[in-house]
Amino acid sequence: MDTRIKLRVQGLTNSQVQSGAYALVLAEDNGLRRVPIIVGTAEAQSIAFALEQITPPRPLTHDLFTKLLQTVNLKLAEVFIYKFDEGVFYSELVIENGSEQLRIDSRTSDAIAIALRMNCAIYTTEGIVRECGVILDEDTETDTAAEEEQKLEPSDLADEKKLNEWLSLIPVGELQERLDEAIASENYEYAKLYRDEQDRREQEGLNK
Repeated sequence: MDTRIKLRVQGLTNSQVQSGAYALVLAEDNGLRRVPIIVGTAEAQSIAFALEQITPPRPLTHDLFTKLLQTVNLKLAEVFIYKFDEGVFYSELVIENGSEQLRIDSRTSDAIAIALRMNCAIYTTEGIVRECGVILDEDTETDTAAEEEQKLEPSDLADEKKLNEWLSLIPVGELQERLDEAIASENYEYAKLYRDEQDRREQEGLNK
């Protein structure tokens, strides 16, 4: 049996290979290997909400599933990414009902969005990490999501829809920092974008 490797969610970054998608970066627990997984915009936003502990005005599908498990007293024991085939990761939710264990097939992005909400462990195999992982040098390791977001500016996203999606994924603290920097440099066009995003979150009750 292949050795199991525990993973943690390191962050999200814009995909460099697939337009309109994001790379979810999973880090080997107590290790230097990173496994990037391409996810769609909706899934990336749901994962970002969980990472930032943001409560949307109405429950997302992942919130609903989490609430359902809690209501019927089922425990999500772990998420297991068990296969990688032709560019696709396969995962399952391991659910415990007393002494009974249920394994439910799931898209990896959905499984991780739920795992973050239920604070459960994420595992994969040594073979998958060896095949798909990227080894970072210990001296140059950085937070991937923060690094990539700092490289991007609103002018890099000409499409309004993509710009709004990108703005929605910026953490609350960094959004304020960007606003302050834009004002200090008298870049009022950018400042307005960041202020409008802050106002949108306040109106929708997302700035928590």
